Amino acid sequence: MEKSQEPPELLDCVGFGEGLCCLQIPLLSIVAMKICTTRGLCYLFFSLQTMSSSIKIESVVKEKNRMGECPVWEERENALVYVDINSQKVCRWNAVTNKVQSVPVGTMAEETVPGVRARRQGALYTLYPDYSVVKQLDQVDISNGLDWSLDHRTFFHIDSLTYAVHAFSYDVHTGKIACPKLVYHLEKEEQMPDGMCIDTEGKLWVACIDGGRVIRLDPETGKRIQTVMLPASRITSCCFGGKDYSEMYVTSAYDGLDETALAKEPQAGEIFKITGLDVKGIPQNFYAA
Repeated sequence: MEKSQEPPELLDCVGFGEGLCCLQIPLLSIVAMKICTTRGLCYLFFSLQTMSSSIKIESVVKEKNRMGECPVWEERENALVYVDINSQKVCRWNAVTNKVQSVPVGTMAEETVPGVRARRQGALYTLYPDYSVVKQLDQVDISNGLDWSLDHRTFFHIDSLTYAVHAFSYDVHTGKIACPKLVYHLEKEEQMPDGMCIDTEGKLWVACIDGGRVIRLDPETGKRIQTVMLPASRITSCCFGGKDYSEMYVTSAYDGLDETALAKEPQAGEIFKITGLDVKGIPQNFYAA
């Protein structure tokens, strides 16, 4: 059964007629109910919510990001490095001092109209240690989630506007990718996939922008196995970090929300820390020239 902080679907039901039916539901709470009657019987459909007391979500960076993205845990400095794309800056949050440093950098593609860019103009490249560059994919919309399986034989990729996660065979010696296959296509309520990371069990964690959640996927079965809801809808990316990589850091954005939505989401654009997931991440792979 999928772990979830929110009721993703109707999970159980009970019917009663002349007799009395009692239902005991440990560790679950009823958050919605629908009553139907047919043939003299009354059916109550319960939408259930898992009460996982171990999972804790807190905002650790309250400085708002227009488009927070690309979190990377910097183990030596005990810090989280991330970018605010639309503010064109790279930031570092120190977990010990709780201070944020930022440096302005970079440029990005022009929008054809506000919020809209030309389709399939992107590509995915490999940068080799000798600084040579090879194009791996073209006609890409938005390359977002990138990660590798624990044995480095599979490359996982998210092109956000496909609303899906794909896997490719990966040659660790040449860096070539091939044989794409679908891992998971997001459900309507999950909205669009964005950033992604992997845990020590080889499961993928995908941030769902406009879906207000991160989801855990089993790439072997193509099934979603966990959902964690967050207090902001525009969830952009995630990574593991902390002393033993048992903490998950999640970036978010406030760009794209109007005044009414912002009033309902006062934490939009903040960075969150999730603990109690009962799984750890792995250290970031670094480019070696």
